[in-house]
Amino acid sequence: LTVPKKEKTVLLVEDNPADERLAREALASRNETVRTECVRDGEEALLFLSRKGPYCDAPAPDLIILDLGLPRKRGDQVLKAIRADADSRNTPVVVLTGSATGEITDKCYALGANCVVPKSLDLDGHIRTLNLTCDFWLDVARLPRGRQT
Repeated sequence: LTVPKKEKTVLLVEDNPADERLAREALASRNETVRTECVRDGEEALLFLSRKGPYCDAPAPDLIILDLGLPRKRGDQVLKAIRADADSRNTPVVVLTGSATGEITDKCYALGANCVVPKSLDLDGHIRTLNLTCDFWLDVARLPRGRQT
């Protein structure tokens, strides 16, 4: 008897439509059901996570992939708010950034990022990076109770 896998939800916080499309392609290529939700700025991300406004029926994400360079509220501010919120503080947050300098990386970890992943410059590398990241956080990692996927 095989137990069907639970649908997993990934919240992609990304303002670049091309990066969104690549992430959706990578997630769609996985051999399991992944629901990808995308918001385009930091304010929208916080509304989604708090289930306010147009997101009152939004699912709790199993993984958050967060870009840093966002309009309206920067990614580091979003990360800080996520970690301050009791409902989302244990959700894994992967910071996906085009500028993973030492200073930026250190700041992200200090704010509670689970990992910082540089964006790959080539298409295949970017898709591979996203797949490996999702494989780890959605299938391999053990999360705190209440966050098991």
